[in-house]
Amino acid sequence: MAGIVIIGAGQAGASVAAKARALGFSGQVTIIGDEPVAPYQRPPLSKGYLIGETDLERLLLRSPSFWSENGIDLKLGAPASAIDRFAKTVKCCDETLRYDHLVLATGSSPRRLPAQVGGELGGVYTFRTVADANAMTAEFSTGRKLLIVGGGYIGLEAAALGAKLGLDVTLIEMAPRILQRVAAPATSDFFRALHAEHGVTILENIGLDRLIGEGRVSRALLSGGTELEVDFVIVGIGIAPRTQLASEAGLVIDNGVATDAFGRTSDPSIWAAGECASFRHGGSRIRLESVGHAIDHGELVARNIAGAAVRYKAQPWFWSDQYNAKLQIAGLNVGHDRFVVREGEGPSQSVWYYRGPHLLALDAMNDPRSYMVGKRIIEAGQTILPEYVCDTSKDVKSLLSLATTITETFAA
Repeated sequence: MAGIVIIGAGQAGASVAAKARALGFSGQVTIIGDEPVAPYQRPPLSKGYLIGETDLERLLLRSPSFWSENGIDLKLGAPASAIDRFAKTVKCCDETLRYDHLVLATGSSPRRLPAQVGGELGGVYTFRTVADANAMTAEFSTGRKLLIVGGGYIGLEAAALGAKLGLDVTLIEMAPRILQRVAAPATSDFFRALHAEHGVTILENIGLDRLIGEGRVSRALLSGGTELEVDFVIVGIGIAPRTQLASEAGLVIDNGVATDAFGRTSDPSIWAAGECASFRHGGSRIRLESVGHAIDHGELVARNIAGAAVRYKAQPWFWSDQYNAKLQIAGLNVGHDRFVVREGEGPSQSVWYYRGPHLLALDAMNDPRSYMVGKRIIEAGQTILPEYVCDTSKDVKSLLSLATTITETFAA
């Protein structure tokens, strides 16, 4: 038996391997990783790791001995270069590995600025890997000028870190407001005010014309004609699924590597898991970019390789830490047609998203009780009347008893 070969040593790939062994899979299990580092957590990179509060060992998903003790072969710093579907082999450096089941857990790559606008100048960074964090650590010195391009969660987390360390931080967002693609105006307003309190300058509805410098960035020309002095730049304009290997192998690509409800691709011997993979949900094909999804989807693939034939039921949840504020998100707000805000005590609130009468998702800022209640309602396939949500005379826990079952189902 050639066993399971997993391309990608991130959270999804590690979850496939660990679950396969936990289920008693006795064949060979191999993980191929681009980076020369054992599988690790990415979220802490933009928090404790970058400022030296967390070392690399604490980022590791498993102890170094776990992999050898469980007979899982890690091939690190050795990117896969080709898949031969007919021979059922993977080319990895100078090796050719046979597989019975191949799992693509290749993750995503950060979108970069084009070279013609200064994207390849020194001092311009993206934030995705340990190597990225190591490369920019020395840049975070008090008083330096940091420009962040992109007002999504990655950009806002970087802004919070820079402000915490005493940098002069400016963030620009081309859209009319930060978080426009992913959140309601109320959530945007909460985080805009939070960053203003900490001295971050946020410029919305303003794009980047180009970065300027002789070998290294020193200035930024914005779309409105404003010119800024900068010491370094962090680009947070989204990520793209890594699909090149799959595409070259002739697999179906549709918003990522297309998979069915079981995690299988268009080739019955090849599976895909995590944020490189798309799947049907709510009548459309989506991808999820979160730790929870990577774990759940990876474990589902391992179970189905073992013959379980279990369909994936996504239960999305996300989080973001900025300063002393914790954002927790449950569900997906895609397709919402309205939202309501429940005010909390102090600097806290929650935003509840609806499509028609159905609760789709919520954002909870410093409001863990609302998050847990909303998450339970959503995952139970229930909804709650918006007027109950807005009525702060009702304890949030009482909303559980007021929730009702959704009778109309959506295609999964």
